[in-house]
Amino acid sequence: MAPDRRMRHYGAFYGLERLPGPRSGRGSTGAARGTGGRRGEGRTEARTDGQADEHAPRVLVYGNCQAEALRVSLDTAGSVQSVRMPPVHELTLQDLPQLDRLLAWADVLVAQSVGEGYRGLPLGTGQVAARLRRGARVVRVPNYFCTALYPEQVLVRHEDPRVSDPPLVPYHDVRRLGKAGGWSGPAEVPATAVRAGAEASIAELARRESEQGSLVISDVVRSSGAEAGWTVDHPGNPVLLALAQRVLDEVGAGGTVRDPGRILLSEVMTPLRPEVLDALDHDPAAERTAWVVGGRQVSDEEVAAAHEEFYAAHPRVVEVGLEKKGAVLRRLGWRP
Repeated sequence: MAPDRRMRHYGAFYGLERLPGPRSGRGSTGAARGTGGRRGEGRTEARTDGQADEHAPRVLVYGNCQAEALRVSLDTAGSVQSVRMPPVHELTLQDLPQLDRLLAWADVLVAQSVGEGYRGLPLGTGQVAARLRRGARVVRVPNYFCTALYPEQVLVRHEDPRVSDPPLVPYHDVRRLGKAGGWSGPAEVPATAVRAGAEASIAELARRESEQGSLVISDVVRSSGAEAGWTVDHPGNPVLLALAQRVLDEVGAGGTVRDPGRILLSEVMTPLRPEVLDALDHDPAAERTAWVVGGRQVSDEEVAAAHEEFYAAHPRVVEVGLEKKGAVLRRLGWRP
């Protein structure tokens, strides 16, 4: 079968391109260069041209859509070798041999937390780590999810097939869900709720980092201000680059990450409301009045109209949304 566009996009993963590193390859046993011993031992010097030396640590970044953005951030340092691979939610049974080929290649698996038996396949972080070659190591990184900048934004997931994402953007404004379900409350999020919600969300991110034994980015979220994230689950460049630097430091790869010259994870950018910026003492110039979807501005009014129509046609989404996110709505001052 001729490779399709997606296979060509992930060419090295699907064997259409040679994997990075010397053609002779390293053995399948023993500690990897630059990854064994105490942090910083066996450090590989970063090249100044942004291209990694062929003996630099081979890093496989595994997880959701954040993983590819992290890999791009790592590559800006020029001190590791990496391969673009599909996000875990796209992997199929037919992709497992290709994944195992990369696990045999990698010195370091940089992995977000993925549950065991994810989508009925052996794709859990522990299951994948167990298939690494001898001498390779695992660096766990957090799944960024933070509502500090977007206290109104929620995702609604459920096994009921009648519960699907709304049109235009997959994120709900919990106040619109509430209105569709007969709730009422303030149109703007009260400042006290913004601040309390931000502290609680950052604390929850820190709790998950501790529970998963991952590297830490919760401390960076607050200092990144209005650029911490573009949605509740898409971190901004400052967070991604800080995490990438911590990965490099953890594996002793050397190098310093650099601005990639573009905004990563910018496919969807949420409106950033003035009351949120004011409550968190962020620069008011960071306000966004419209969504950005695939590089195109979409007014919040257009999103609101599409979602209201969607809720009218999908009452089960409203029912499940309020069951799962009613507590969020109450914290914003809404009541049935």
